[in-house]
Amino acid sequence: MTDNRNTILAVILSGLVLIAWQYFYNVPQMEKQRAQQQAQSELQKGSTPQPTASATPGAAPQPGSTAQPSTPAANQQAQPVVSRDAAIAASPRVKIDTPRIAGSISLKGGRIDDIALVQFRETVDPKSPPIVLYSPSGTAEPYYAEFGWVAATGVTAKMPDAQTVWQQEGSGSLTPTSPVVLKWDNGDGLTFRRTIAVDDHYLFTVKDEVSNVGNAPVTLYPFALISRHGAPQVSGYYILHEGLIGYLGDQGLQEYAYKKVDEAKQVNFNNVINGWLGITDKYWASALLPDTNAKLQARFSSNPSGNLHTYQTDYLLDPVTIAIGGTGTANARLFAGAKEAGVVGVFPFAGLGGYNKALGLNHFDLLIDWGWFYFITKPMFLGLDFFYRFFGNFGISILLVTVIVKLLFFPLANKSYASMAKMKSIQPQLQALKERYPDDKVKQQQEMMEIYRKEKINPVAGCLPVVIQIPVFFSLYKVLFVTIEMRHAPFIGWIKDLSAPDPTNLFNLFGLIPFDPTTIPVFGHYLALGIWPIIMGITMWFQMKLNPTPPDPTQQIIFNWMPLIFTFMLAGFPAGLVIYWAWNNLLSVIQQSYIMRRNGVKVELLDNLKATFARKAT
Repeated sequence: MTDNRNTILAVILSGLVLIAWQYFYNVPQMEKQRAQQQAQSELQKGSTPQPTASATPGAAPQPGSTAQPSTPAANQQAQPVVSRDAAIAASPRVKIDTPRIAGSISLKGGRIDDIALVQFRETVDPKSPPIVLYSPSGTAEPYYAEFGWVAATGVTAKMPDAQTVWQQEGSGSLTPTSPVVLKWDNGDGLTFRRTIAVDDHYLFTVKDEVSNVGNAPVTLYPFALISRHGAPQVSGYYILHEGLIGYLGDQGLQEYAYKKVDEAKQVNFNNVINGWLGITDKYWASALLPDTNAKLQARFSSNPSGNLHTYQTDYLLDPVTIAIGGTGTANARLFAGAKEAGVVGVFPFAGLGGYNKALGLNHFDLLIDWGWFYFITKPMFLGLDFFYRFFGNFGISILLVTVIVKLLFFPLANKSYASMAKMKSIQPQLQALKERYPDDKVKQQQEMMEIYRKEKINPVAGCLPVVIQIPVFFSLYKVLFVTIEMRHAPFIGWIKDLSAPDPTNLFNLFGLIPFDPTTIPVFGHYLALGIWPIIMGITMWFQMKLNPTPPDPTQQIIFNWMPLIFTFMLAGFPAGLVIYWAWNNLLSVIQQSYIMRRNGVKVELLDNLKATFARKAT
């Protein structure tokens, strides 16, 4: 029957989408887990040397060329990895103490290379260690920001580098109310002074000054860089960018994954005005935010260092000539923290303008990867965030947003379900056509279309509810997947993280048996069947049973097995998404039942359920 064919078509379409998702989602996830286990094993054996040399600019620019910060040489001798604590203790430091950041600035090199995000933990356990963003050179994962000056061609004055030990003027920690000042004298007439301030979120402001009391003017280029030694473990999903990123003036958004920048080796962006650049992870990022009026010579680069690569984003400003007795100044800003929507600046309203609005930045909100369908994803997040501010629970927000989506699409769904109800009412006429013209398919179709026209029925209307649900499904998944607000966001009961799969499992009797079925090789990943996926499968089964049993045996098989297949396929998805799907199914059953009754069509849910169990009993 046409309505059944349309429903089956919609179900198969959803199935194909989920199968593709299985390929792009679950397979990369398993590969990522294997890679992490291998990397951890190698690290424990101490067999992974890391570069410790500086990524600091040091070479003078050549005549006729644009000065650029230099990067580590490929032939540097790798040194053994040391612990993060040991590396931090190896140099004098200034403590960083803010409500969201703990760490320190190394006086050796003047680097910001020790940052932990104290409001975010590695696991849902609030006592687990905080997220570490920056680490010094010599550790397993060096990652830091550096600022300074590059000497112009012909300038022989000694410049500060990674080995330079700065002196702190005064004492005390770096806090939102107390900046720190570092000083270094090159002994040849140049005094370098660096003032570092931080706000109560993730923004560092750096002011570099050079005083010249020598016997000749000096021309210097201000620079800033972010350096990361070795490619980190990434999520590996095609829907999420992790790597080098920037919005570089008229050249727009630039995204380079680690492999892509390895192939390119170096990518230059010249004469950029109002740009920013950095390195992004799934939830965390580090970005240079120069003055919006400054003209940048920006660069992404990847350079071999031992058996790894050093990734760097940097920029160089126009030269500053410092006269005798004069002072040159350069200003820079650094974002180093969590990609919170309200802090980054997703919307210029609802308190979410953040740095993007406050600093007049150029699309800094794109630091969060909203995807191609941002026009759906952003409003979805805004709706969830709105209700979260009232109820303090993103799970409840998902339930309420689902109801609103249902209401918004009610007129369209009403027409769809009404058309499906009419299709049921004319089934005897369609069956009579088949009996009247058993061997004339063309005549059957002609008469069938005439009945549709007379009854004002759209034969493809049955697909619309499922088709409408697909973009909502993916937009919600995107929000759950990329926004840090959803990370470790609890619902009720056993759901402690809406962005992670349901932690319960049918195959170990929901925790009664001390065994993790997902660790079984090859097919273990498909054994992650928690309580909410089972609830989702039951609600989908009810929705299928709302329609009369198809007469065709093949259709019956598809209808009977589809809820079970979807249950297993969605079991590994974020719990928030499974909760949405289950709630949406339940609302659809209520909505469709109401519309069928209003159109005078019998609701056959209970009859179909009784018939199903009666057949099983027989």
